[in-house]
Amino acid sequence: MAGAAVPGAGVRVHAAEVLDAVLHRGVSLKASLASTLPQLADARDRALLEAICFSALRGRARYDRALASWMPRPLGQRDASLRALLYAGFAQLDPLGLPAHAALSATVDAARGLGRSHQAGLVNALLRRAQRDGLPAATPEDVWPAWLLAELRTDWPDAVDAITLASERMAPQWLRVNGRRLTRAAFARRLADAGIEAASSASAPDGLCVPIPVPVDALPGFAEGDVSIQDGAAQLVADALAPPSGGRVLDACAAPGGKSAHLLERDPALRLVALEIAPARVARITETFARLGIGERASVRAVDALDLGRWWDGVPFDAVLVDAPCSATGIVRRQPDVLLHRRERDIDALVALQARLLDTLAGVVAPGGTLLYATCSILRRENSAQVADFLARHPEFALAPLDARFGRDTGTGHQRLPGDDAMDGFFYARLVRAA
Repeated sequence: MAGAAVPGAGVRVHAAEVLDAVLHRGVSLKASLASTLPQLADARDRALLEAICFSALRGRARYDRALASWMPRPLGQRDASLRALLYAGFAQLDPLGLPAHAALSATVDAARGLGRSHQAGLVNALLRRAQRDGLPAATPEDVWPAWLLAELRTDWPDAVDAITLASERMAPQWLRVNGRRLTRAAFARRLADAGIEAASSASAPDGLCVPIPVPVDALPGFAEGDVSIQDGAAQLVADALAPPSGGRVLDACAAPGGKSAHLLERDPALRLVALEIAPARVARITETFARLGIGERASVRAVDALDLGRWWDGVPFDAVLVDAPCSATGIVRRQPDVLLHRRERDIDALVALQARLLDTLAGVVAPGGTLLYATCSILRRENSAQVADFLARHPEFALAPLDARFGRDTGTGHQRLPGDDAMDGFFYARLVRAA
């Protein structure tokens, strides 16, 4: 990255580089940010970079319409980094609403930092037009892949507009208070003292919703383990699983460790085994447990849950959580690149993997024990249809009821849709093995 004279231009250069990787090279937003954020020493710069990238990806359809309308010729492949920078510039104006002068000057200078000094005037002209005329609206057809939008309309014909609207908005920041350290009300007072607005939720007893996300460094007690960042819908997994006190529990797809940590915060006596196939993701679980001071309470293994011979000792579990790999269609507002990178053929492979996990792990559930199947998908074939097929194959299991906190009753599980109670889209099915 070349040096940039205008304050904040370096952040815009980084934003363009992240967006270029996501938009044009198929890199996930999570991976691109993970390699870029450590290069920024100031927490405010890191927060700004994330805000620009997320907003730019959510607004890309609108920005494409603007560029198609305002430019005499479309940008070519050689202009990939320029397109990414323009997205970053548009995002600062709408929806972030940053001061226009600062946003324009920093973004124009970033063009020079990207080695595009000859196009700095074009960047300036396009951003000024966006400031003057506003950016055009986009339809769901512009934003969502046609195959996915068609599936949503089949699965949720009465809710598809609400799903697409909620998925295109900035998500709030959900916090999970560590009840072993302090009460939710006590932590809410600490947030108020720090000038951070938060609301409690009747659905998530350990959760607080912060409507305007703040940097992790600004959360009082985060480093000490008083609080974690976890969406309210994910927090409800602990209530749906409801393991017996001191029970033997398996979290089969555990990274980054938030759900296991929540269970251990509630009951330190649990005998918990956490599995994760990717060693790098196991490291994240270990880091999470260390921050919360619960590392010694769980057995964390880098192993494929499907390979029973490598990890299972033959002792059945009272409760098994299968938070399965899925399409992530319920968390598009947190992972907007899902709409760029997900392909229809991916769903077939995911459905097959989910079925294998369910069939394999059904065998490790103790008689009378619980198997909780969960995803952050909103597609019926990954959720209610998957559970219906499982029950047909495994008559030794029966569906146990969940209450209205867990969303719509599909007949074979409960579905939360994006934006319900300000939470993510999430699916839960509580399956109990015959005693």
